[in-house]
Amino acid sequence: MPSGRSMAPPSPRGMLPSSRRLVAVLLLAAAAALGFGVRAGAAQLCAEYYDRTCPGVHRVVRRVLKKAHEADARIYASLTRLHFHDCFVQGCDGSILLDNSSSIVSEKFATPNNNSARGYPVVDAVKAALEEACPGVVSCADILAIAAKISVELSGGPRWRVPLGRRDGTTANITAANNLPSPFDNLTALQHKFGAVGLDATTDLVALSGAHTFGRVRCQFVAPRLYNFSGTGRPDPALDGGYRALLSLRCPRGGDGSALGDLDPATPDAFDSSYYANLGARRGTLQSDQELLSAPGAPTAAIVGRFAGSQKAFFRSFARSMVSMGNIEVLTGSQGEVRRNCRVVNGS
Repeated sequence: MPSGRSMAPPSPRGMLPSSRRLVAVLLLAAAAALGFGVRAGAAQLCAEYYDRTCPGVHRVVRRVLKKAHEADARIYASLTRLHFHDCFVQGCDGSILLDNSSSIVSEKFATPNNNSARGYPVVDAVKAALEEACPGVVSCADILAIAAKISVELSGGPRWRVPLGRRDGTTANITAANNLPSPFDNLTALQHKFGAVGLDATTDLVALSGAHTFGRVRCQFVAPRLYNFSGTGRPDPALDGGYRALLSLRCPRGGDGSALGDLDPATPDAFDSSYYANLGARRGTLQSDQELLSAPGAPTAAIVGRFAGSQKAFFRSFARSMVSMGNIEVLTGSQGEVRRNCRVVNGS
């Protein structure tokens, strides 16, 4: 649409204002029924949300993240994962950042997060810097969204304009956190979990899984594939033998489950499309990774092949999927709050 003008049809001549409003409501309801009205609150987010109240927000976050990366090469992948784990549990509300308290059972100690999700001190440092620059303005939920965006960019990945304006929740949900997508999930389980939060169970699933193109993983999430896949006492048959041997050196039978290995053996700290090439070579590190290609009749296999052949296509889809994920059940307007400390609800 080169002109950029609205394509909405003109109102019928003589239609009363109240009638026009009724038609608009009916059209909106129809659009929602067809899937165009994706998530409540998402329409209130906009990339320019802090332009007047905290115009340097992206610059501040970038500065803190680059400094953190000097001491921790894993931090960009870890912060991207924090945003994911936040949004999949009662929406993108910063609930994963809340510590235990008299009224909060922290999501940090859910099985998928405990001794695994990380980067909380860096989020604290970002929040402190923003509170100094523009007190009480930027939410912790938005900090996670911005940090994920900048982390991907600084690792060589795509750029996108992240919609902002999320408010912070005042509750946590450890039960939902225990049901996050798991490295041991089969394709059916993964599709169900993505669909349950309103994401596309094929393209969004494959694109967002591509975040495993950087970062590290603990041996406890890899060892079952090597020695006792699905309780069979044998390795996962979908795993390339040479790569299995390499993983076995890093994660020996009965070894330290907390030992770390690269998720992507080719370019472990770069955000690129080699993740999909690895799947094509049966070198996906996690069961949930390889399932996207190797599950019988996988509807995701063609997308894996497309992303393996075109990094541009992957980057474009990843950016779109990150925006969609960042819109899950957001709090806006007078909902929730802007926490002064990301770890605690205001006034507690």
